Amino acid sequence: MSLNLRLVRYLIAVVDEGHFGRAADRLYVSTPALSQQIRKLERSLGIELLDRSAHPVRPTPAGERFLTEAREALAAADRAIAAVDSYRREVAHTVRIGFMTASTGPQTREILDDLRRRVPNVTIQMVELQWSQQTSAVRDGKVDAALVRPPFADSTGLRLDVIRHESRVVALARAHPLADRSEVHLNELDDDLHVTNDDADPVWVRWWACDPRPSGVTVRYGPSVRTIDELLEVVAAGQAVSITGGFVADSHRNPGVVFVPVADVPLCPLSLCTRISDASAVIAELREAVLSSGPGSRLGRDASPSTFDGSVHEFGRVVTGT
Repeated sequence: MSLNLRLVRYLIAVVDEGHFGRAADRLYVSTPALSQQIRKLERSLGIELLDRSAHPVRPTPAGERFLTEAREALAAADRAIAAVDSYRREVAHTVRIGFMTASTGPQTREILDDLRRRVPNVTIQMVELQWSQQTSAVRDGKVDAALVRPPFADSTGLRLDVIRHESRVVALARAHPLADRSEVHLNELDDDLHVTNDDADPVWVRWWACDPRPSGVTVRYGPSVRTIDELLEVVAAGQAVSITGGFVADSHRNPGVVFVPVADVPLCPLSLCTRISDASAVIAELREAVLSSGPGSRLGRDASPSTFDGSVHEFGRVVTGT
């Protein structure tokens, strides 16, 4: 019996969404067509995989057992396709680099220029990522490398080469009592509401808000935003403050907002993230371009994902996830 991986993807989408309609929207197919395809898979296996009477829709016991193995098979198939795609790009000297907001500053452009000198026929494709994708996109082969900032949900199998360390600043309304200060300390922000993002991983929100605080004060959160522009509008209106990176102050402007350095929080590292297993010549040259782009020697250590929290300070430090 052969297994149609497309039908497996359909089944996983229904289980993940718990609803045929939402799964159909996610897959860009009609709900009746999706239902028919799931029935086709069930007929080929000779057993029902979904309990359609449940709300949300959930797998039957047979479906649970099937999904455990099917997810692994699908992931293996995706890795196999990514491996071939990676080889094809390597032969063509193409590298895809993921980035998030304000990752591509002057130093990053210098690194990419250095890569072009090292590999004259290289083609560099820049791919914008969300935070939730910044390490998974590398691991899954969607990009070959990424410019990433902590915190990292999972760095297993990944290598992080620190490019630079960036200051942490607080965005304040111009009318805020601390707005005219040359710097502030974290405990001076304990009474303020902090901007949040209800769609983001709570780990990300807490890390950037410096939560928990050394003072033991509970951080209070205010309006939720999705973009930096929304964040700045909320801050300008005096509804909340936001601890962010100096890169935001460099790349975004709002006449109602000032950025003040926070004196007693760790710097934020911007790192190049690549797969440890990637031995391609282009990636090797990209890593060398990072390590030769500033002062400092190459250092190495093993670290579990939970220990790399942005508190390292050596330029060019190499951190590998086990």
